[in-house]
Amino acid sequence: MVMAAPTPMNMSPPHMSTEHNILTLAQWLSPAFPVGAFAYSHGLETAIQDGAIATAVGLEQWLSDVLNYGSGRNDCILLRVAHACGSEAALEDVNQTALAVSASSERVLETQLQGTAFSQTTAAIWGSDQATVCYPVAVGRAVAHMQLDVDLATALYLHAFAANLVSAAVRAVPLGQTEGQRVVAALIPLCDRIASETRDATLDDLSSTAFLSDIAAMQHEPLQPRIFRS
Repeated sequence: MVMAAPTPMNMSPPHMSTEHNILTLAQWLSPAFPVGAFAYSHGLETAIQDGAIATAVGLEQWLSDVLNYGSGRNDCILLRVAHACGSEAALEDVNQTALAVSASSERVLETQLQGTAFSQTTAAIWGSDQATVCYPVAVGRAVAHMQLDVDLATALYLHAFAANLVSAAVRAVPLGQTEGQRVVAALIPLCDRIASETRDATLDDLSSTAFLSDIAAMQHEPLQPRIFRS
């Protein structure tokens, strides 16, 4: 009996089912994936200490604005444009733009360290290129390497982004776990809509009017005491 040779761990299989694609993306964007997302609050800790967020309703409103008008939508655009890059030079241009639209030094640190950690892990397991790039750029690059569904990837990326910030608020406000999950569920339609709206976006579509979030991120740098890195 002839046994088929196993697929090497650092090579993507030639034909992956839809279920395999979904499960791979779920793994990449899971809280268990080692990018250290739990350590960052994206300025949320400042808003909580200032009293701007004290309830689940306030948290949902804040995150809706961040997703719709701030870094959530921008990250989706960066992920999509990085996915479409045909050269290293083009990818580096996207990465420099990602750095330029980061509103504070801690936001730059957040996206760079998570992106580097993501690239290192995917390179070690799936054989994608290891690069020091911002987080959404790294995800877009890996999605292209593995030929995964970029529409699904953007929606799941946004959902993971929102869920991580809800987790931070559950610890810092504090909120109950059920309240936190209710907020995550309420944000699902928005995540899906933004993923759809950014389908044909370019770098020219990057913008941010989530000013309170940007200011909170800037004010977090000297914040004491604090438990999050951003």
